[in-house]
Amino acid sequence: MNLSKAIAVWILIVIAESIHGTIRQLFIAPMIGDMLSRQVGVFVGSAIILLISWLSARWLGAKTLKNQLQVGALWVVLIVVFEVSLGTALGYTRERILSDYNLAQGGLMGLGLLFMLLAPALGAKLRKVG
Repeated sequence: MNLSKAIAVWILIVIAESIHGTIRQLFIAPMIGDMLSRQVGVFVGSAIILLISWLSARWLGAKTLKNQLQVGALWVVLIVVFEVSLGTALGYTRERILSDYNLAQGGLMGLGLLFMLLAPALGAKLRKVG
């Protein structure tokens, strides 16, 4: 795994997801509500992540499933640290942050993290890398 390339792609994902989140909060949440917009956002975000994974699969150079899962695991750790830090900086309570990960409360981020773990492998498979 090329760490610098994996982090560079993760930064691109964060930028794309930040734009997506801003659009969701400004335009979608007022129409359908906060929780539903966050739930829908997990699926739209997963599509964005898959697209970026597919586009970057050759450049990343993670040719084996093990390397692809290592990239995905790195992305998961980085995104959890980023989201918790950002949520804290924005003044969200711990309960609000964790609710996104709690399936019992309707939070689907756990599924999003699972998808993020697998996204480099899916992108590589679709791109026929490795």
